[in-house]
Amino acid sequence: MIGKIVKGIAGFYYVDIDHVGVYQCRARGIFRNQKIKPLIGDNVRIEVTHEEDMEGNVLEILPRKNELIRPTVSNIDQAFVVFSVAHPEPNLNLLDRFLIAVMSNGIEAIICFNKIDLLDKLDSEVVSIYRQAGYKVMMMSAVHGDEGDLLSMIDQIETEMKGKTTVFAGPSGVGKSTIINLIQEHTHMETGSISDKIKRGKHTTRHVNLIPIDHHSYVVDTPGFSSLQLEELEAEEIKDYYIEFARYEPMCKFAGCNHINEPKCGVKDALKNGDIHEIRYNNYLHIYNEIMDKKKY
Repeated sequence: MIGKIVKGIAGFYYVDIDHVGVYQCRARGIFRNQKIKPLIGDNVRIEVTHEEDMEGNVLEILPRKNELIRPTVSNIDQAFVVFSVAHPEPNLNLLDRFLIAVMSNGIEAIICFNKIDLLDKLDSEVVSIYRQAGYKVMMMSAVHGDEGDLLSMIDQIETEMKGKTTVFAGPSGVGKSTIINLIQEHTHMETGSISDKIKRGKHTTRHVNLIPIDHHSYVVDTPGFSSLQLEELEAEEIKDYYIEFARYEPMCKFAGCNHINEPKCGVKDALKNGDIHEIRYNNYLHIYNEIMDKKKY
């Protein structure tokens, strides 16, 4: 049978089999010999050893689409990059760094602006900057919003999570844990049997788990990306993660244009025309130069 590892603790791996349930499994010795460790999020093939007790062995780890270090999890489809619109004020350079970190790991990014109850008007400049750039942007008020509006927002987020494994990213204090808890509370009745299975045991140490939202839909229960790791990227790669640049790059004179000092640059022309926001371009320039400066030492 094929399933997904949703929890691992004390040498046991809990594998969620679609429409069947969660099996408690051991990993076969061949993985230790090959120095391969199963990860939360791995899709695996198992053999059943005790059907009544729902126990088995992990026989094979299927190919991973990606693998994260913090949190340690694999096969992430998308990340909700959560930033508050106020308290704390959004640091857009940091937001861009989170977007780059997410996308450079092959993960789709969705921006979730929280605390919108603190906005004077809904379509603030901060929100419009990223919508103009081409990102999917969602609005959220996880604490002070009207209950009906809050449920509608959670429904929208769950719709985006359908059939995917999702991680939440963003700085401290923006409401990531609150949103995850709201999602978990909203889905507890439907996923109770699965949740009860993976919560068994006496261990209280904090581990990364996947919370089943419904069949084929999971959320990583720990707010992720505590480390951005942009140092692993080359300066020339950064432009690839500014998605609004792509539509203007065909107008650049030189292939591989970095959109900085090169003449006849389509991206810089778009900047002059207001088609690319100055804040986004300045963030790009700052990150590019930062990486270039580090290479000198």
